[in-house]
Amino acid sequence: MDIAALVAWVVTALGGFVLLARWIARGGLRQQQTGTTRFPAPVVFGHFLLAAAGLVVWIVYLAADRSALAWTSFGILVAVALLGFTMFVRWVPVYRTAPPAAGEETTPAERHLPVPVVAAHGLLGAATLVLVLLAALGVGGS
Repeated sequence: MDIAALVAWVVTALGGFVLLARWIARGGLRQQQTGTTRFPAPVVFGHFLLAAAGLVVWIVYLAADRSALAWTSFGILVAVALLGFTMFVRWVPVYRTAPPAAGEETTPAERHLPVPVVAAHGLLGAATLVLVLLAALGVGGS
């Protein structure tokens, strides 16, 4: 269970890197001043940094086999999931709006996020959360 959680977390992180890079490349940071983006930078980077910190704690747990580290990682992951769900809720209305006219500058950066990557990232994130919880509970051995 522990290794399955690690694999799910790493694959989820790869999708997250794609989404973060795409959001930045499409002007997400520049749009903070104009209010065009619906993703506040602290939420985006908080999600990223907490996920990375939780992954590091999980790797340390795998090396040390201390249940307190597993539960700490799970707690961090819950915060990551809440931030991710916040971004998802903000992304859905942007995605559902009509496609922008060519060259339109008022298009939020998150409009350009690929739907399959968003879906896979969310589903794998949920699977990671469940796997980490099960591992912390001791299901499937350590």
